[in-house]
Amino acid sequence: MQTDLNKKIAYVGCLGVVGIISTEFGIIGVLPQIAAHYDINIGTAGYLLSAFALFIAVTGPFTVLFASRFDKKTIMLCALGLFFISNFFSMFSPPFWLLMILRILPTVLHPAFFSMAIAAAVKGTSQNDQMKLTSIIIGGIALAQVTLIPLTTFLASIYAWQITYAIQGFIILVTIFIIFKFIPSMPNEQPVSFKNQLSILVQPRFISGTLLNLLLITAWFCSYSYFADYLAKEKHMSEKEISLLLLLFGAMGVFSNYLAGKFLGKYMFWTTLIFILGVFIVPLAFAYTGDTFFIVALVTSFWGIMYGPCFLIGVGYMISAAPNAKEFANSLQTSFGNLGVSLGTAIGGFFITQYSISITPWVGVVFAFLAIITIIWRAYLDRLHDKKSL
Repeated sequence: MQTDLNKKIAYVGCLGVVGIISTEFGIIGVLPQIAAHYDINIGTAGYLLSAFALFIAVTGPFTVLFASRFDKKTIMLCALGLFFISNFFSMFSPPFWLLMILRILPTVLHPAFFSMAIAAAVKGTSQNDQMKLTSIIIGGIALAQVTLIPLTTFLASIYAWQITYAIQGFIILVTIFIIFKFIPSMPNEQPVSFKNQLSILVQPRFISGTLLNLLLITAWFCSYSYFADYLAKEKHMSEKEISLLLLLFGAMGVFSNYLAGKFLGKYMFWTTLIFILGVFIVPLAFAYTGDTFFIVALVTSFWGIMYGPCFLIGVGYMISAAPNAKEFANSLQTSFGNLGVSLGTAIGGFFITQYSISITPWVGVVFAFLAIITIIWRAYLDRLHDKKSL
């Protein structure tokens, strides 16, 4: 049963996710400006996104295993503190190599924040409530896309790209204050042994969920990483129009994330299949529509709806297969999700370099096809698991 504390932690976790995700993905809207500022190509600028994600993928599980022994409130505050430091010094547009280091700095505790926030929010609740509370926290991803990311992109088009870091840092600072003031200490009362947590790595249901998480996010980020560049060059949108489209994209993502949170607990397979099909439909829609703002806005809305729940789907599949190791499962979801971001960005960047930006919406189709095969495999494993439980 949900308590007021569960809800409070979920909403504060959501605010923290808004700050973290706007730091991670807010760069997408200003990537062309950063490339111009440092006189580098868009593919090189894209390393700011892919390197961030890659470091999370590599370090995430280890840092969460270590952090799981400590007070959850302390870990959440430390994680946000690193993000604030990163944003603060990035405001001053340091040399590109230093900007890259500042980007990588907070990745150390990025998965730990997600893991601790979700584990604290769902503690002592039913499975159905767990998905609802988790969707509130993960909803911060979509909320960032409807608030901070389009806002900072719009302001950057008027002033300069550095303003994105100032706004992101302010939101993170506010979240630090709220957690420090209003959230109680949350010590780890019954720490799960490393051996028990690591045991999920050999469970077929968990492996299938991990693979789905990786494939689905890779599929979407082959194109989403280059959102601004694609709309500017292929659909001839201005910087201000792109910021409005980012706002629309995020708004649709908030809506679809809410819907997915309602249905995933009951109809996981069919809900997931519907959202995966979006990877096939979006490139077709862009290919057979023109470059008028209204039409592009319609396609972008659909894109946002289909993309919105991709992280929540990954969380749902992985945590449901590891009920006794939620923190570790969350960290692996974040790590493999960010590996998907890194792979999608790198693969999309490769095809842009070899061909052109126009091909990026199509690149993810291969990964979406593999994701469909994976959910069919997982459905089979779930049936076997349910029979054994009877």
